Amino acid sequence: MTANWIGRPEGGGRLALRLLTGIALSFGRAPARVILFAVAFYFMLRRGPERRASRAFLSRAFGRRATLPEVYQHILRFSQVTLDRIFLLHEGVRRFEVETTGLEDAHAMMALNCGVLLFGAHFGSYEVMRALSLRRPDLQFRTIIDLEQAPAISRLFSALNPGLASTVINARQPGPVVALAIKDALDKRAVVTLLADRARPGGRVIEADFLGARAPFPTAPWEMATALGAPVVLCFGVYLGSNRYHLHFEVVTERVVRERAGGPPLSEWIQTFADRLAARATAAPYNWANFYDFWAN
Repeated sequence: MTANWIGRPEGGGRLALRLLTGIALSFGRAPARVILFAVAFYFMLRRGPERRASRAFLSRAFGRRATLPEVYQHILRFSQVTLDRIFLLHEGVRRFEVETTGLEDAHAMMALNCGVLLFGAHFGSYEVMRALSLRRPDLQFRTIIDLEQAPAISRLFSALNPGLASTVINARQPGPVVALAIKDALDKRAVVTLLADRARPGGRVIEADFLGARAPFPTAPWEMATALGAPVVLCFGVYLGSNRYHLHFEVVTERVVRERAGGPPLSEWIQTFADRLAARATAAPYNWANFYDFWAN
């Protein structure tokens, strides 16, 4: 898989991020959202690769060439979701209306007295699910996040909620270290959340049909699920506009059975994930947060 997603510079400097956070927490969400109109316009003008990636994705999602105003709307939506992360981490979901679908089925998997793997994607808001987890103090949650991909944002968000930050497993650590940390968490019956749409540079991928073309998806999450025997649940946090989010949960399987033991090949599990992601992406395309050539290999 192309490594250009991991090599792109962080958007916004440390000072700008602190200024926006200060305005948001001092004056509220509405004034901060006004500033984002200019921020998104500046980002669209200055970040050519992201602008082109947005147009390429939206063109596939719409089935026609996306317009520049639609690209701007895409970048603005990403900015709005990023701003909401500040409030979600700082004070939970109290400002937001969060609808859920499939949560009862997900809770059933969590009640099996074993750990659960919760797979998401760079789509919508991952933070809504993390903030919602604070309502279940009886459950342990561990989150796999690459803290080095956007270090200024990572440090800022960690400072907003140190307790939640302490549950993070840094994905930038060596693979065996991350795998052992996940196994340890599952052994303690924790819910381990990770994003299953991007591969690390040099990581193994399998191509799947995605929005009319073949796209590479990482095998590591599914190999881990196979090795550890944990239930797999999908979760996509869709931003609906205003202060509304919708968390979609879907149980994939109670156990990923190895192919040599009669289970389907990894390619089928990955295609299932790609199909579910494609359905969400076409229904709410502005939630897409992969601003690179997703189909490159």
